[in-house]
Amino acid sequence: MRTYSCTCGTRLFFDNSQCLNCQREVGWCPACARIAALEPLVEGGFRCTNEECGSELLKCLNYAEHGVCNRMVPSEAGGEAQSLCDCCRYNEIVPDLSVPGHRERWAALEGAKRRLFYTLDLLGLPHGTADEGFEPPLSFSFMADALPDAGLWRSTAGTDKVYTGHAAGHITINVREADDVERERLRIDMNESHRTLIGHFRHEIGHYYWDLLIKSRDEEGSRRVFGDHDSPTYGEALERYYEVGPPDDWRRQFISAYATMHPWEDFAETFAFYLDLVSVLDTAHHLGLTGVDHDDSLPTLLAAFHQVGLALNELNRDMGLIDFMPHVISPAVLDKLEYVHRLLRRADRPPVPASTPATR
Repeated sequence: MRTYSCTCGTRLFFDNSQCLNCQREVGWCPACARIAALEPLVEGGFRCTNEECGSELLKCLNYAEHGVCNRMVPSEAGGEAQSLCDCCRYNEIVPDLSVPGHRERWAALEGAKRRLFYTLDLLGLPHGTADEGFEPPLSFSFMADALPDAGLWRSTAGTDKVYTGHAAGHITINVREADDVERERLRIDMNESHRTLIGHFRHEIGHYYWDLLIKSRDEEGSRRVFGDHDSPTYGEALERYYEVGPPDDWRRQFISAYATMHPWEDFAETFAFYLDLVSVLDTAHHLGLTGVDHDDSLPTLLAAFHQVGLALNELNRDMGLIDFMPHVISPAVLDKLEYVHRLLRRADRPPVPASTPATR
């Protein structure tokens, strides 16, 4: 993740919507792909102040009306934006904003989703919506099955339980995952080393790319590395996992305990770790950290990530925080990462969709 500069010289970050020094509004310019200070125009809208750009822009509708986004859309005729940005347009259901606290949780969800798309675009991975004719189309729903009450969560009568998951290109995230206290409680209850919003997005998008890049294309290759995804069935594997849990020696074969549940989950967990690796090294590089250069091969990527992770583990321990990188890369996990690495390196062009999509 890069950092950027305001016209006043202050450093801007990917999540900024305002310069904290000069108070100028800022936003993500789709024309020059950067966070830039915005110059208001007399006729409405804004101009990107990047000297190499100067595009006329409007705020994404979710930026202008709800403050949960910081991205801009191209200005066709000035005035107020009536369209969603290249991230918000993937939303199918958003949280009920009549519930106190849901706007802030929605903003956190959108922030994680924008980081997800940044990494997908960095890797050149295809994605598109149903309106673009993309198959399978990608979409998101942010829903709640409980309401916050004095710092706790209470079930709502007549509301079905919302499960964070993926189905046929549609990713659902339970809004309560955006509550830091609730998410940490769940992490401890489930004995997880990490449980984060961005982690949920990276895991679920792994299921999407299994459907997009492997299903009916390389299922035999996936079986050789991750196991037979048809036997046992997903339902049988899920029931067994929650009855007996992972094997004691799961670290020898899997990136996480949950990856032991079923080959699809193994792929999604491995995919999520790969996105972790790419995102962290991109940020480390742009922040000027030493020892993070690599030649884009998996061994050098892992060596650089190990160096960053080792330093950050020790810094976190100095501050009494959980380890930044708790993972063990065993030979079996390395084989799985190599499969993902090869898969994504040949996926820079989308499979043929129903009609040609407009990719970002």
